[in-house]
Amino acid sequence: MRDRNQVVLPFDYEIKIDAKEPVRKLVEICDELDYSKLYGAYVRKWRKVNPRTMFEVLAYGYMNGIYSSREIESACRHDIRFMWILQNEPAPDHSTIARFQNERLTGVMEDLFYQLTEKLYQMGELTYKNMFVDGTKIEANANRYTFVWSKAVAKQLEKLEVRIAKEVPEVAERYSLSRDISLEDCLSHLVCLADMINLTFVSGRGKHKTQLQRDIELLGDIYERKEMYAESRTTLGKRKSYSKTDHDATFMRLKEDHMRNGQLKPAYNVQLGVESEYIIGLGLFPNPTDTTTLPPFLDMVQNKCGHKIENIIADAGYASEENYTYLEKNEQNAYIKPADYEVKRTRKFRNDIYRVENMPYDLESDSFTCPGGKKLKCTYDSKSRSENGYETVKQNYICEGCAGCPHREKCFKGQYENRKISVSQNFARLKREATERINTPEGIQLRVNRSIQVEGAFGVIKEDYGFRRFLTRGKHKTETQFFLLAFAYNIRKLCARIENGRFGVSLFDLKAA
Repeated sequence: MRDRNQVVLPFDYEIKIDAKEPVRKLVEICDELDYSKLYGAYVRKWRKVNPRTMFEVLAYGYMNGIYSSREIESACRHDIRFMWILQNEPAPDHSTIARFQNERLTGVMEDLFYQLTEKLYQMGELTYKNMFVDGTKIEANANRYTFVWSKAVAKQLEKLEVRIAKEVPEVAERYSLSRDISLEDCLSHLVCLADMINLTFVSGRGKHKTQLQRDIELLGDIYERKEMYAESRTTLGKRKSYSKTDHDATFMRLKEDHMRNGQLKPAYNVQLGVESEYIIGLGLFPNPTDTTTLPPFLDMVQNKCGHKIENIIADAGYASEENYTYLEKNEQNAYIKPADYEVKRTRKFRNDIYRVENMPYDLESDSFTCPGGKKLKCTYDSKSRSENGYETVKQNYICEGCAGCPHREKCFKGQYENRKISVSQNFARLKREATERINTPEGIQLRVNRSIQVEGAFGVIKEDYGFRRFLTRGKHKTETQFFLLAFAYNIRKLCARIENGRFGVSLFDLKAA
């Protein structure tokens, strides 16, 4: 039988940790960060565990796919790598870990993340030349059936206004008040009247309510509902929905459909910017589509990192006149595939003589020529405005005469006598330039790398790290959690690139056919 009661000297945990273990690189990087903002989040100087140590423990937990505060507490007591980070400091309990992440790191984690990207830039790993952009939807930590829809709120508010217009004048007339009095003034007057006569409010079975009490309760219920709908409209803003348990989450259609019925779920649209396989910027957005997120996302990332990015590479989901114009105005190269790029390459599209893209265009006369030989001349311009305020100008062309044309039935099926087409010449020019750009050797290499780098980052986060649902509620807390996850991802990626001999290599080369 082995003697387990023998006296042994304490040993240094470091001798048991492999030299290539990522925890060493994590501590090395974290020792060089500025924690002044983190220490500023504390009111008192005394604390059980050093905030810097707490951050390293939390970051290393995320590097190993451990997100639960209870599991991190257990690792601090049993895993020698966590013990080595603590350096004989007491293991924090799960409530301390959760409070540190949700309270202390909020508003600080973003600064620590961009300090890391700046260090990668100084090491030569980042150049801020190419940024690969993509988005994915990650489910929020909210109940799935707590819908609040903008149309339903508007409909209920409309019904309530009709009820107010009916009930308030009737109540006001009973107390000799003006029939034009507002709901708030009428309710306030009745409450004051009840105080003057010392009215005792009763409730329950067998109790008789006075007419004044019934009127106060009626108007009070209407007032509360009106306030509730007004608050819902404020929370919604420009969105179409939100969740009652996480007001910042919007209901979106996710790829992970456990019920297989297309059920919408509360989620955030997570945007990532990747260069050299590292995450260099991220943002959480409430809109389910990626089109309108590019300008605010790029502004945010470039302001935080302090560098202007030369090339922006994204998929067809970001192709819009607004995005192309934004990049052109900022003198950045847009390697964004137009939405109709693949369709235009088909034989069916090229042989369709009735498409406006295949009609001859004369720049001098600003007119198209239809298959029947008739001219479609520019008649007037129309304007529209996007959610971000971008104004699109379209030129409207009308055919000089379609009557008796043998191509009439195949050419168009509109209600007008003559064919009418709307074209944004600016958007058409931008798409032509983008198509030429993505078909250059550099453009082809960047497009191939986009699918490897940014989509690969999402693949690692969702599949390898198992991060498919946020654990916190509210945009600030969820954003803090994802910045922490991106910080851990970058440390892991740095270790892998050093081990695989890819240090300093930003792009993957094209394979020879």
